[in-house]
Amino acid sequence: MRALKHVFAALALATTVAVASTTGGVANAAESGPRFAKDPTALVDTSIGNNGDGTTFPGAADPFGMVQLSPDTQLNSYASYDYSQNSILGFSMTHLSGVGCQTMGNFRFMPTTGAVTSSDPAQYGAKFSHANETSSPGYYGVTFDNGIKSELTATERTGQQRYTYPAGSGPENVLIEVGQSNGSTYAGDVHVAGDDTVEGWLQGGNFCGETGKERYRIFFSAKFNRTFSSYGTWTDDTLTQNQRDASRGSRRAGAWVTFDPSKGAQVGASVGLSYTSIDGARLNRAAEQPKSFDRARAAAHDSWQAELNRMRVAGGSTADQRTYYTALYHSLLDPAIGSDVDNRYRGFDDKVHKADSTYYQMFSLWDTYRSQNQLVDLLNPDRATDMAKSVLHIYQDGGWLPRWGLANSETNVMSGDPVTPWIVDIYNRGLLDGRTARQLFGALWKNANEVPADQSVFRGRDGNPSYVKNGWVAYQDLPGYLYGDSRQAGSATLEYSLADCSLSTMAKGLGYRDQAATLASRCDNFTKLWDPDVTSQGFTGFPVAKNADGSVAVTSDPTQTAPFHEGTAWQYQWLAQQDPQTLFGLMGGQAQAEQRLDTFFDMPTVLSDPAKAATDSWVTGAYDYHNNFAFNPNNEPDFSAPWMYTWTGSPWKTSAVLRAMRTLFTDTVYGMPGNDDLGATSSMLVFAMAGVFEAQPGSATDVISAPMFEKVEIRPEHGRTITIEAPGADASKLQYVSSVRTDKGALNRSWLSNEDLLRSGTIRINLSAEPTDWGVDAAPPALAQD
Repeated sequence: MRALKHVFAALALATTVAVASTTGGVANAAESGPRFAKDPTALVDTSIGNNGDGTTFPGAADPFGMVQLSPDTQLNSYASYDYSQNSILGFSMTHLSGVGCQTMGNFRFMPTTGAVTSSDPAQYGAKFSHANETSSPGYYGVTFDNGIKSELTATERTGQQRYTYPAGSGPENVLIEVGQSNGSTYAGDVHVAGDDTVEGWLQGGNFCGETGKERYRIFFSAKFNRTFSSYGTWTDDTLTQNQRDASRGSRRAGAWVTFDPSKGAQVGASVGLSYTSIDGARLNRAAEQPKSFDRARAAAHDSWQAELNRMRVAGGSTADQRTYYTALYHSLLDPAIGSDVDNRYRGFDDKVHKADSTYYQMFSLWDTYRSQNQLVDLLNPDRATDMAKSVLHIYQDGGWLPRWGLANSETNVMSGDPVTPWIVDIYNRGLLDGRTARQLFGALWKNANEVPADQSVFRGRDGNPSYVKNGWVAYQDLPGYLYGDSRQAGSATLEYSLADCSLSTMAKGLGYRDQAATLASRCDNFTKLWDPDVTSQGFTGFPVAKNADGSVAVTSDPTQTAPFHEGTAWQYQWLAQQDPQTLFGLMGGQAQAEQRLDTFFDMPTVLSDPAKAATDSWVTGAYDYHNNFAFNPNNEPDFSAPWMYTWTGSPWKTSAVLRAMRTLFTDTVYGMPGNDDLGATSSMLVFAMAGVFEAQPGSATDVISAPMFEKVEIRPEHGRTITIEAPGADASKLQYVSSVRTDKGALNRSWLSNEDLLRSGTIRINLSAEPTDWGVDAAPPALAQD
């Protein structure tokens, strides 16, 4: 071990991190060791992240459900719900968890009493107190200050609602807004059908500023358990009693239905959704209609209990477990089911098709390919296979692969080529049959080498012309586009290189030798951006964006300025996990690379005061992407950076950084440091606390670090149980791996292939309070192979 390690070791021995309160900690029996929670749903707090940074929502959903039914406290916001607000405008049927853009919030239902006099949610919204909210996986309830109690639960394709009105409050109403969602909508109709049903549709869009560039259709059919005493509809501000139909004007369209209070205080509604048609919404509602609200709530609870038990933990404080299980819950909300119960779905050609398995949508791939997709692959391999097939359907229907697919539309948001390592990871885990794998490879090969002729729908890898020719994406500011690989040429080149290198492993596995060689030759394209003359923070050599002629695109300070997407060269320099040693060679060797990492994380402070390093030395703001040279734990480009120590011969430092990062996540509303982005941030935390993580996207190789629980039990669907035992593990203390043993014997290397992980049985990880030599000479192999 280098002398530097001994210096840090002395600091580490006396270090204790105040991660979370242990008040009310999980009771353990001394004789039997730590116990698993009987019901992990009780440890989930759906309010975690319900602030301006996390942008999660507290409402009801099934795992990967089409319906994500939740309260809306404000319009034109990210998740439609912000904990700081004290009014609810209604309960909309669709949300996306943790996104950094306004979207969804379709079909908003709101109970009111008395005469209906306004279609403006600012007028009919109701005040509430968080003290009167109750939420758990699959359930949300709130009693407004006016006395109306609202309860929500869900099946995969339906939202179940129950409203209880206070006595003596007069007519009982439910208002349904169709024309105005959280984001803008472009058309929509509502129809009051008979005396107990309301149906409608809308054409939605607008995402991350790309106004008008994407569209999706969505339909609903709501059947109430009581007949209407009266009804009406509105267009904009005009309300018409006894009118059954309305279309969106310039802002709004909706309907209201009224119930006779003498017939009861409760009103229930079962609302089916579909992206195909009203008939599809009716079909979904009829097929999934529970016998009662309470049975639907119980079924949703059982579904979540089963999902959370796929990766359960024992030990640690109550705060540790609440933080962990809530992160696991948030990780399993998306991608969402997009097909009806008969597997019909609306494709990217806006036509209805039928799949041979469940079709999924909502692919936030730039965010999720680094963490969340791997968690789904591990725990739900059948779903992962169907998700890969869904992407194949997108290609077959629309002609290109998605980057950020919103329902049946491509938003073209973000940059790079995230779909490739995601698909390759599913392939390398053995989850694709030969025919599907070959078809997907053909789509990925096309994506890696060509550009869509009409970039108004799919832009694909718009940097391909210069990248395929020269090995780097030439910088170009594209007018009219907020996103585009040519605008983020520095980061896009690095993303392409990682994607192509991962795809070379798939080509090799399929026996495509020529394509494998071509793709492998791009593994080290990140080196073509390296400028040995750029100096920052005492280090020389950084990746810089280049023009088509090879000149530096930005000369003021190329390490701190765009074009690096939501980051800087300091943060993106580590995006070469496919070949770390070649990267380190550019940095002056392994020792120099480690010093650079130490500066990046402020390692002396990590070891003396981890919480201080996380809050004072690292990037703290959720949107502070630029003009920083420190670790950004709030955004995806840096997710793999803590594990880069695995290749410098100091894997113990990874464990130290992860303990420091853990301090940023708490079991409070403000307990998520950045946007969760459909479970991407939460999944990274789940793996960090469990002690395994795929640091090389697409590799199907898991790096081992010090677990933060004494026991982690992974129970993949259809697979053997994997038990990780780490006696004495404590998230509040700096701890390091001293030895690892599986059912096959001692493990001296710092990683396991996915195949070995699935067959490992019990993995016993012994921990030390000071750094050790475990795994220092056995890092995972590079993806870049001759």
